[in-house]
Amino acid sequence: MIKAQVSTEYLIIVGFVMGITIPLLIVYFTFTEGITNELNYGQLDKVVKSMVDSADIVYFLGVPSQTTIKVYIPINVKEIILKDKSIIYRIKTRAGTSDIVYVSSANLTGALPINSGTYLITVKATSDKVAFSYD
Repeated sequence: MIKAQVSTEYLIIVGFVMGITIPLLIVYFTFTEGITNELNYGQLDKVVKSMVDSADIVYFLGVPSQTTIKVYIPINVKEIILKDKSIIYRIKTRAGTSDIVYVSSANLTGALPINSGTYLITVKATSDKVAFSYD
């Protein structure tokens, strides 16, 4: 009889601790995921802005101008589109997919990275466009 009472009290204590711990863990992971999404979005926004600024500089300086910029691409980047005068990065967030779009003065061409990591991007003026390449 006493063993059953001790076991029951132990189960009640464990249940109480679990009842407090699980909601706290859910709040923690939800909060940190939101912060991670904000940081990724902010980093990528800064990267795309620096790419467009560099493209505008070499475009206005003309051929054979070129520059190299070092950028960090965060995780959750789904797609990159160079369309006419704009760079569009699509990033996956908890709420869905967000686009980061910046418009340049020059027509843009070339390849840009989507995988997470640090890259050296070469921005080079050609006769009528600005070309991107990366290592």
